[in-house]
Amino acid sequence: MSGFPWLTALWVLPLVGAGAVLALPVHKRALAKSVAVGVSVVVLCLAVVLAIRFDPTGEQYQFVESHAWIPAFGTRYILGLDGIALVLVLLTTVLVPLLLLAGWNDGDTAPDYGQRRMAHTYVALTLMVEAMVIVSFTALDVLLFYIFFEAMLIPMYFLIGGFGGVGRTYAAVKFLLYNLFGGLIMLAAVIGVYVVTARQDVFGGGTFDFRVIVAEGLDADPGVLKALFLGFMFAFAVKAPLWPFHTWLPGAAVEATPASAVLMMAVVDKVGTFGMLRYCLQMFPEASAYFAPFVTGLAVIGIIYGAVLAIGQTDVMRLIAYTSISHFGFIILGIFAMTSQGQAGSTLYMVNHGISTAALFLIAGFLVSRRGTRLIADYGGVQKVAPVMAGTFLVAGLATLSLPGLAPFISEFLVLVGTFSRYQIAAVVATFALVLAAIYVLWLYQRMMTGPLKEGNETVRDLVRREIAVVAPLIALLLVLGVYPKPVLDVITPAVGHVLVTVGQHDPAPTVAGQDPEGGTHR
Repeated sequence: MSGFPWLTALWVLPLVGAGAVLALPVHKRALAKSVAVGVSVVVLCLAVVLAIRFDPTGEQYQFVESHAWIPAFGTRYILGLDGIALVLVLLTTVLVPLLLLAGWNDGDTAPDYGQRRMAHTYVALTLMVEAMVIVSFTALDVLLFYIFFEAMLIPMYFLIGGFGGVGRTYAAVKFLLYNLFGGLIMLAAVIGVYVVTARQDVFGGGTFDFRVIVAEGLDADPGVLKALFLGFMFAFAVKAPLWPFHTWLPGAAVEATPASAVLMMAVVDKVGTFGMLRYCLQMFPEASAYFAPFVTGLAVIGIIYGAVLAIGQTDVMRLIAYTSISHFGFIILGIFAMTSQGQAGSTLYMVNHGISTAALFLIAGFLVSRRGTRLIADYGGVQKVAPVMAGTFLVAGLATLSLPGLAPFISEFLVLVGTFSRYQIAAVVATFALVLAAIYVLWLYQRMMTGPLKEGNETVRDLVRREIAVVAPLIALLLVLGVYPKPVLDVITPAVGHVLVTVGQHDPAPTVAGQDPEGGTHR
């Protein structure tokens, strides 16, 4: 690779863009939005260049940058990409320009900012979140990861609390408190990791270098390593969110603007599941294996819980938020199944969930902005006056229930197959969510889009060109990745193989009826 700092440019560019937007005059709202979209598109192009240059069969971490940062604390500025991080960076950089377009008018009506830099602040905060998420995906120093893992909460808090609905303040504070508490627990674990490495001669002093820690292994009392694992896992479980640490999500998703809610659920929350796959499993392999059955159980509960509660919702945005709780359960289930199919499916699921949730939530947001209500009962017959909106909503909904031929199907299938080879009961129970998903999606579509046109819906406009420009790429990705996920899986699979080798796990040997795993026969 060349000496150009690709990864630094990838996250510094949106941060510089945010500063440039804030420096524009107050009355230049349209220019501020255009600059933000332009910067995000350039970041996307840069990510595409990295994807083209990335070699899935090459070194585990590529485009590595390593510079002295705080030598006294054994921490360095280290960035690098593996296949898992690459696809999540691509997801982030694809979604941000679409979200800026989708939320084009969101900053203009922010109740807490009067006539000050509403639009400027809104788009700048979005770019800040993008920058911090990219650092989190590419950081190879534990302390560097932690700093940006926590820092992204600040712009996200202001996006929810400054630009959301009537309950925005409570939702934003709850979001911040939950995630800050998880982060403080993780900080204690980060310090613990440093102390453990400082006591091992092989490290030559304390270090936060993730690659060195994984290569040499942490040598400490098993109880200490389990405690450190739980410190990291707790923070990631809150961020993800995993049941029962999920309670902040529905309120934050409903009260935020649709674009900000998608940024949170489709991008920011993925840092939690990514952290489980990278830090929990690879730094604490024995502890991960020890707690895997317990985490698997929580994931299955979350899968069923989210689906059941989605069925009972009367608020369309809250319904979609609960579906995300169910989907995150699938992602975590695949991670802790510790099989190649399960973890490849989970990583692909992170990408596919981001796309399908973005499509469904944004289309619902476009409809709610027209009608002025989130209550499902207030809709009916919308397909008669807005056929394009209804059609794209149906495709996005079918993707959410993992219909074969749409992107989420193959990822959910891989998760279930990979889980079944190790935890048969968990996989069987999780499969019931497929039926529940069909209920909440099809019933939602029936109540909102079909039947006679209800009073008040006559004036609902169909999607306009800007909204079609947002939705069309998402629908296209759902269709393309639904029939041809190979390019993404080709990048993910070698990285997952590295994770399994690091953790010391392998796929369970298949068994045949009448034959035990050791090759003997029984009657």
